[in-house]
Amino acid sequence: MAVENDIVLIYLEKSPLAFARIESIEPDIKRGWYQTKFLLLQIPLQVVTWILRDAYINGEKFTMGGKEMRIEKVICPAETHPVDNDAPAEDTDRATPKNKGKVITLADLKKK
Repeated sequence: MAVENDIVLIYLEKSPLAFARIESIEPDIKRGWYQTKFLLLQIPLQVVTWILRDAYINGEKFTMGGKEMRIEKVICPAETHPVDNDAPAEDTDRATPKNKGKVITLADLKKK
């Protein structure tokens, strides 16, 4: 189930419409319904509140104004590292680099 602070993808008529972050899910006056506040991640940012059932928050299809809608929780894909087949075997461990580069801060760049 999608919960507060989750990123979701909102679909309109089976096409992705926008990404949003769930800001809050509060019970509505009608039993079984929730006032769900979304921060739409677009320019300009926009906050909308939809009154939804928990099944709709969980991804079940619903309609708004006669249009089919769906909310899908975004799952971060597993991080993958490209494999360099030409690299020697000892260089495949990317978690512990042998040569650490020099850190250049923005403050250092501003001084020049």
